Amino acid sequence: MSDLPDVKWLTIPDLTELLGLKVSQVRRLIEDRALLARRVDGVWRVPADFIVGTEPLGELKGTLVVLGDSGFNDDEAMSWLLSPEDSLGVSPIEALRNGRKAEVRRVAQALGF
Repeated sequence: MSDLPDVKWLTIPDLTELLGLKVSQVRRLIEDRALLARRVDGVWRVPADFIVGTEPLGELKGTLVVLGDSGFNDDEAMSWLLSPEDSLGVSPIEALRNGRKAEVRRVAQALGF
């Protein structure tokens, strides 16, 4: 997490409360890659920016597929999504939250070549 100092992180208990789900349902979202989590000191954490209202950001799952197809592992995908991206002018997660899904996925796909 030290490479992403400005990120607000949510734990599984935070997510169960925020999303109104059981722990097993939150874990399923992570397993199904609807959410991306990072284990820190034995605790799974998800960036708060991956949540919109009381739902995971819908565009995240497909974007994670594109990143995986481009050769990104989970840590690399997390860092890329949360770090400023020159070609987008903002972080990819911010661009996704602003409805720029196609543009973010084009950039992600191009990184794999």
